[in-house]
Amino acid sequence: MLLSDTDIQSIWLTIKLAVIVTLILLVVGTPIAWWLARSKSRLKGVFGAVVAMPLVLPPSVLGFYLLLAMGPNGPVGHLTRVLGIGALPFTFWGLVLASVFYSLPFMVQPLQSAFESIGDRPLEVAATLGASPLDAFFTVALPLARPGFLTASILTFAHTVGEFGVVLMIGGNIPGVSRVASVQIYDHVEALEYAQAHRMAAVMLVFSFLVLLALYAWRPGALKMTRRD
Repeated sequence: MLLSDTDIQSIWLTIKLAVIVTLILLVVGTPIAWWLARSKSRLKGVFGAVVAMPLVLPPSVLGFYLLLAMGPNGPVGHLTRVLGIGALPFTFWGLVLASVFYSLPFMVQPLQSAFESIGDRPLEVAATLGASPLDAFFTVALPLARPGFLTASILTFAHTVGEFGVVLMIGGNIPGVSRVASVQIYDHVEALEYAQAHRMAAVMLVFSFLVLLALYAWRPGALKMTRRD
């Protein structure tokens, strides 16, 4: 068999994680991107820097502080304990929360650029026709920003698939729970199973190429951010 059952399990877990994170960030990232694109607040730069921080922050640093926050003595850990959810570290949903923070700029920044490119004129015209700000957002801004949503979704999905440092720090290496594809490749290399590592790495390489090919074919020059793992 080209891939073992464990390899396939890790791939499906990775896809599940990436889909959930992308959907969550579509909901969470859209209002953040809209505010950053339209706000005149002095705090805009501060919030923009916070959103972009995962682009330059070492994943181990982000993972460490998320681990502290989600631990039993952290604010998130305290909240989940009060709600009866239990501890999030070394669980799938802990991976989801960490991945949401780590992939946030890959959703927000393309959407912010898409909203900024719309300009004021279409929204002003909608207002003169009696549309409320909320109506104008859903009937004018969202349709005009559709290419940005596609770009942001593809980048977020692909970035989540390729995560390593953060997911290893938060999720550990539990089969079927937190052992995603990148961690599975690492395990093969540690065990000197280079043939298996090559197969998994080849699958991820082909996947990454196809994702970027689709992105560039849809919107040339859309990829303006770099990853750091």
